[in-house]
Amino acid sequence: MAIKEPRAEQTPKPKRVSPWRILTPVKTQINLAMAISASSALFGLAVMLQLMMVVQRLIEDPTTVPWLWFAGAAICTVGAYVARLGAFNQAHYAAFRLERVLRTGLAERLARVSLGYVETQGAGALAKVIHDDVKALHVFVADSTPLYARAYVTPVVTLALLIALDWRLALVTLIVLGFGYGILNGAQKRRRDMVRKYNAAREQVSAAVVEYVQAMPVVRNFDSGKMSFGRYQNALDGYLTVMLDWYRAAGFPARFSWLVLSPMPTLTLVLGTGLWLTSAGDLSVSRWLGVLLICTGMAEAMMPMMMLRHMIEKVSLSVARIEEVMNAPELGQGAKAPSDTPLTLDPNAPALQFENVTFSYGADLDPALRNISFSVAEGSVTALVGPSGAGKTTVARLIPRFWDVTSGAISLGGHDIRDMGPDQLMEQVAFVFQESFLFAESIAANIRIGKPDASDEDVIAAATAAQAHGFISDLPQGYDTPVGERGVFLSGGQRQRIAIARALLQSRPILVLDEATAFADPENEAELIAALSELMRGRTVIMVAHRLATIRDADQILVFDRGQIAERGAHDDLVAQGGVYARLWNNYEQAQNWSLGGARTPEAPVIEMVK
Repeated sequence: MAIKEPRAEQTPKPKRVSPWRILTPVKTQINLAMAISASSALFGLAVMLQLMMVVQRLIEDPTTVPWLWFAGAAICTVGAYVARLGAFNQAHYAAFRLERVLRTGLAERLARVSLGYVETQGAGALAKVIHDDVKALHVFVADSTPLYARAYVTPVVTLALLIALDWRLALVTLIVLGFGYGILNGAQKRRRDMVRKYNAAREQVSAAVVEYVQAMPVVRNFDSGKMSFGRYQNALDGYLTVMLDWYRAAGFPARFSWLVLSPMPTLTLVLGTGLWLTSAGDLSVSRWLGVLLICTGMAEAMMPMMMLRHMIEKVSLSVARIEEVMNAPELGQGAKAPSDTPLTLDPNAPALQFENVTFSYGADLDPALRNISFSVAEGSVTALVGPSGAGKTTVARLIPRFWDVTSGAISLGGHDIRDMGPDQLMEQVAFVFQESFLFAESIAANIRIGKPDASDEDVIAAATAAQAHGFISDLPQGYDTPVGERGVFLSGGQRQRIAIARALLQSRPILVLDEATAFADPENEAELIAALSELMRGRTVIMVAHRLATIRDADQILVFDRGQIAERGAHDDLVAQGGVYARLWNNYEQAQNWSLGGARTPEAPVIEMVK
């Protein structure tokens, strides 16, 4: 069945939060980088002061070279360079360490949440958080940490020195910078709104590009790109409109403010004011020169301050998305604490039991299952059938705790699955999906997933039982053959047999099959059926089936309809009842008898119910 999707909701975008909230693992290293960067700024200012003293001594006595002050300036220059390099290294070390910590933490968190949460969020969105958002935080830590010293330490110390040298020239410097900062603030009044529109327009362009490329077969067959390319063109036009609007609204004020905040206007005005004061005999040449050397420090600090503000705004959304995943609810834990010891099952209890299970995909959604109760005996085969959307796959996916039940309980061997640790539960249940995911590694590595210490002989035995050894042996590199991304180098039937070999190697007592033959082609179907029959041997099997001919010999057939069990029993009895199952069976037989020429097509092979 198709899983009932939760209703789409207009969820607000994550709120902007301070990036420093998530930097705790590397806070000490970041503080060290800031302190080193601050020392670099102080060394730079010390160079200017000592050059001022060099000039003053030369004015007082041109015949004596002030080597001591000159040496101090040289030492401070080296110190400023070494400190800046050290701050750069510490910031990048912290960024690399934070990247590793966050990605490890996110992966561990996702391993503890329900798979329902993962499916709801979507693989693309979660991949963006783990890769792009963590990378954005890496860039922020690496680049912004040294900026903090230049943005805050430099202007404060510079202002104090300017006031000590001459408060009048310090006031001139403040007036220039205040004027430029006021213009810049006025230019950025609409910044947040424009950034939101810019991001939305850019996302529309990206979505249109992806849609156009992915839908190329449909495009070429139906509209030759007229409609789909038109959507792309409309997205580009919208993006252009937003950019032009932003440029017209803030272009000139922003550029003019950057011009005012550059060092040259400050230097020019201080130079002119100092010249007037010096000519009036109200300011010494050495102090005037000292102010000229130092005053540009405040102007230069404005640029890092603006850059820092932009970086914080940019990274805050990434931090919010990371925190959202890190705070995702974990699967609940029952009264019994999980242990590392093997689970002891009650031999007198059913292998699997549902007790009044009700489940909903969301608090505001109708239940997908209502009061489901059934038990499965050890070593038996139970088939779940019913119309699409009836709840079959939901039942199958509740067993390995893709989600937790809303009410009721599911137990294995007398143990509520919520009382089991994840490893304990996975030791009991194997799951074969409709579409089997393979990693971009070798065939042997894919079979060994979950059991990396398995020997080559065990891998070959599992592949042989899964009817896969033959085609694997024909490959150029045999079991060492890479399967490509998501197994792209193998056919659907071959991928499914690799997945079956993986399940065979695990040798878990309970097997859940979610329509494992759904996408099998006729050539591979017989081998796939043989592989499944081998996999089912001696195990407790719960199988979701749409092809009813494959489950005629099941020990128990549960017929689902609208989230409830409508009928249960053996095949012949259910057909004789004339209910939901009989209707499904008649529809199935009619579908099997249909062909272009009216001739009957062969029946689907039946999985041998081996015990």
